[in-house]
Amino acid sequence: MKITPLKATVRELVEGYEDSGEDGVVGYGGKLDIRPPYQREFVYNDAQQVEVIRTVLQGFPLNVIYWADKGGGQFEIIDGQQRTLSIAHYVDGDFSVDGLYFDNQPDDIRSGIWDYLLMVYVCIGTTSEKLAWFKRVNIAGEELTPQELLNSVYTGSWLSDAKRKFSQTNGPAYRLARHHVKGTPIRQELLEIALKWINNGDVRGYMGLHQNDPNALELWLYFKSVIKWVKSNFKTRPSLMKSVDWGRLHREHSARELDPVALEEETLLLINDEDVTKHSGIYEYLLTRDDRHLNIRAFDKRIKQRVYERQKGCCAITGEKLPIDKMEADHITPWSEGGQTVEENCQMLSKDANRRKGAK
Repeated sequence: MKITPLKATVRELVEGYEDSGEDGVVGYGGKLDIRPPYQREFVYNDAQQVEVIRTVLQGFPLNVIYWADKGGGQFEIIDGQQRTLSIAHYVDGDFSVDGLYFDNQPDDIRSGIWDYLLMVYVCIGTTSEKLAWFKRVNIAGEELTPQELLNSVYTGSWLSDAKRKFSQTNGPAYRLARHHVKGTPIRQELLEIALKWINNGDVRGYMGLHQNDPNALELWLYFKSVIKWVKSNFKTRPSLMKSVDWGRLHREHSARELDPVALEEETLLLINDEDVTKHSGIYEYLLTRDDRHLNIRAFDKRIKQRVYERQKGCCAITGEKLPIDKMEADHITPWSEGGQTVEENCQMLSKDANRRKGAK
C-alpha cells in the first residue's frame, strides 16, 4: 500500500458537508466519503466531541487521519471518521464548547478553526489492503466491536439493508425490541444478536452466505418472529428480559403451545420467592423446568453448622461421620416441591450422597 501526505484545512474538509443518513455522509467538496460501508456509525459522546474541538482551538495536532484514494479525485475515510464528524458537527452548529457555538466565536477564533491544518495521509491499495489498514489504525479507546470488524469484511447490498434495520438509533429493530434485547444499534450489537439467533451463533457463516443478497429481509422477518413470540407469551419486564437468549429459546420451544396467563402467574410467584436469586433465569426455568437457572438460595454457614452439630457430624442418609467441609447442605423437601431454604428443611449429606439424591 502506498501512503502519501495531503494538506487539508477544516474549511476544505467541511466544504459541501452533507449527512444524508443512510444515503451517506460526504465532505471535502463532495469528494470525500466520510462513512464508507465498512465504517461504524458515529459513536463519540458529547464530551469526546468537545475534546476534539478543544484540540483544534488550542492548535494542537489531532493525530493522523487516513483517507483512501478511490480514483478520479474521490476519497473515503479509512480512519478519523469520529474526529471528522465532530469537526463538521461543531461548524454546523450542532453543539457548543464552553457555552460557545461556532457562530458565537470571535472572528479570529473562527478563522483559526477554518485554517486549522489536518494531518491527512492518503492510502492507495486494494480493497483488502484498505480494510486491513482500517483495522490496524482504528483509534485506541474506541476499539471496534467484533460485529463492526465483520461489517468491514462483508460489505454489500445485504449489509446496507441490514444496517438500515438494525444499526440506526431509534431504528426499526430498536423500536421493536428495546425492552427485550440488550445492546445499542450504533455499535452493531442488535445486528450481532439477530445474526447469532438466526444461525445458532455462527455470525460469520451467515454473513458470508448472504453477503450478496439484495436485502436482509430474511433476517428481519426472523427477528420480528422471535420478538413477537416473546411478547405473545410473556409480560414485558425489561430489567429481567434483556440478558435472555431469546433466539435459542424460540428455536427450542416455539413449537410448543404455551399458556401466557399461567406463565405470568408463575412468573409473579418466582419474582416474589425469596429463594430465587436470579430473576433473569425465570424464563429459562419456565420453559425447561431446570431450577439451576434460578440460582436457588443456599443455606448459610450458621444454618449448616447448627444442622451439622445436631446430626453429630454424620451424613443424614449414610450415617458416615465426616468433617463439615466434606459435607453439603441439602433441601429435605426440594425447592421444586415447595421446600424452603430454612433450617427446618436442611440436612447435611456427604457429597456422594447428595449427588445420588440429586440424580434421582
